[in-house]
Amino acid sequence: MRSKASVLIAEDEAQARESLRALLEDEGYQVLCASDGMEASRVLGQSTVEAALIDIRMPHKDGLALLRELKDSPAPPAVLIMTAYGTSALAIEAMALGAYDYITKPLDFEELRIQLQRAIEDRRRTSELEAYREEDAQQESEIVGNSPAMQKLYKLIGQVSATDSTVLIRGESGTGKEVVARAIHRHSLRASRRMVKVNCASIPETLLEAELFGHERGAFTGASQRRIGKFEYSAGGTLFLDEIGDLAPATQVKLLRVLQDHCIERLGSNITVPLDVRIIAATNCELESAVRDGRFREDLYYRLNVVTIHMPPLRQRREDILELAHFLLRRSAARMKMQVPSISDEAKELLYNNDWPGNVRELEHCLERALILSRSGVILGEHVELSASPSPANALSSFSLDDGLHGAIAKLERGLIERALASAGGNRTRAAELLKINRRLLYDKLREHGLE
Repeated sequence: MRSKASVLIAEDEAQARESLRALLEDEGYQVLCASDGMEASRVLGQSTVEAALIDIRMPHKDGLALLRELKDSPAPPAVLIMTAYGTSALAIEAMALGAYDYITKPLDFEELRIQLQRAIEDRRRTSELEAYREEDAQQESEIVGNSPAMQKLYKLIGQVSATDSTVLIRGESGTGKEVVARAIHRHSLRASRRMVKVNCASIPETLLEAELFGHERGAFTGASQRRIGKFEYSAGGTLFLDEIGDLAPATQVKLLRVLQDHCIERLGSNITVPLDVRIIAATNCELESAVRDGRFREDLYYRLNVVTIHMPPLRQRREDILELAHFLLRRSAARMKMQVPSISDEAKELLYNNDWPGNVRELEHCLERALILSRSGVILGEHVELSASPSPANALSSFSLDDGLHGAIAKLERGLIERALASAGGNRTRAAELLKINRRLLYDKLREHGLE
């Protein structure tokens, strides 16, 4: 144990209570005592203890009544029930009310010592995990910005969160697609259940199917036992499929069946497992181009594309950059245990005028470097290291042969439209003039590329 804890002994028999006190104090515990249930309730209300040894039968208020009180406490102690009736319904009810375990009388002190240590360590691990989850949820789910594009996004998140519809989140890398997925889940009716993330691009094709659908023992070499997949693990909650455009054709077929029939079969099994799970998918690919090229199933595309959320790139919401920069600095400073610096006017100008091709992720990394380099508590222009724009010689590096000709053209076309809109401050008439096309064609292209 890292340190001995404070423990409450609630026992109405004076001799047993004092014997326990002496034994636990010899072990280094800080011990509080109560001679009945009412006194124990007062002690628990006035003091913070990590564990409590509670006799199930006490005058004025018994151990079960205390457990019911503790059940609503925000940070209850780990409770070990002491009972002379180890197989009775009382002991079973005590466990159902949240007791860590029960120990039968006469007490075996070695058993008590081990159980008490385990109970306290489990409570500490649980507390740390909950604190981490709260911090992680706050960091991961924070959406920052008040630009018109973000106001539209907030409204759409609120509308779609109230439903169970499949959602497709589209946008460039680093725009915060996972953050939006978490926000949808957190505001949905499934918020009390887990959200599970699978990055379809990071798992080898040979393993992805087993990861998603699970497998039975002996389904393939190395499958030594049954394992449930991500679909079953997220039952009742949300499954977030990131980089959905990279799914292999065979896995696309199986995913289509899940969306149609709401059931799966584990690898190596013919048993159908019904599912209750919401699907949120995300991609930075031009799925329309992938459908035309035969790399993505058209029927799956329409199944996923029930509600589409388009994430605006950072260059299209420049008015959010400084607010976002302050938020990211506070988060990085807290993580690195550093003072939050201010941002000089020169640095603000650099941040505001940069195009940020890597979007929020690139901005965050830039600010983390600046935080480390700044010594005076102020981020200066010299601390802001911006990535160089691709030169004409390596401009083709942003395209992949996997895109095909149509996909590459679509990427180039979308990029030019976004640049024109950014230069025109969002004015579509001016953007059409910059692109030397008429407004009707621009509107058609905006719809085609999901830039409405």
